[in-house]
Amino acid sequence: MKLLTSHRSIRSYQQKEIENSVLDEILESGIRAYNTGNMQLYSVIVTRNTEKKKLLAPLHFNQKMVVQAPVLLTICVDINRFYKWCTISNTEANFKNLLWLLNGTIDASILAQNICIASENLGLGICYLGTALYNAAAISAVLKLPVGVIPITALSMGYPDNIPELTDRLPLEAVVHYEEYNDFDEFKIRELYKDKENLETSIKFIVENGKDSLAQVYTDVRYKKEDNEFFSKKIIQLLTNQGFCLD
Repeated sequence: MKLLTSHRSIRSYQQKEIENSVLDEILESGIRAYNTGNMQLYSVIVTRNTEKKKLLAPLHFNQKMVVQAPVLLTICVDINRFYKWCTISNTEANFKNLLWLLNGTIDASILAQNICIASENLGLGICYLGTALYNAAAISAVLKLPVGVIPITALSMGYPDNIPELTDRLPLEAVVHYEEYNDFDEFKIRELYKDKENLETSIKFIVENGKDSLAQVYTDVRYKKEDNEFFSKKIIQLLTNQGFCLD
């Protein structure tokens, strides 16, 4: 339990390689994750080659750990493999739709989390890279992903160079509801976010960005409306090009 409650995102790594046997053990733990119908609609692309990581780095907004980490894992929804199996088994697959895109995304996410837990259990550090979705089409081209294979997240992996402080979390009552959803009023929302807003790092973010509140930093700086809409259109276009029916 302590392993889970002491998780930190590691963004700086020792220049120490991860042995193949260690990586295989971690990945084996990953594929033992729960998944829909035991169909395993996911694939993992392992990138160790420095030049390949340099090609991927700009697509992850030049986050330094993409190149610095000994291993970069790109986690993908993979309908392609299952479709081929169905074809050679003389049956027709019908999974290029929203339901199975979501099923594959959930299963790939559980796989990724299993990989994280196994890695941390062996003393390695992990950082999720949500940027895989932002530039999924370009990442697909670099990794030569066929139709039906879509990157949804990436993980940088290595032995930690330093251990950062734990980041804050909302209190349990903010996210756990019993029997029915508790739709908090304005007063309760302010109470639940109060500690987060009063953190020294939060106050620093507000001042540095010239905003009036931490919420404004999220909506006006980190995750702007125009960026959200731009990258959403790119994802929809990729899925359309891949033949997914989203209606």
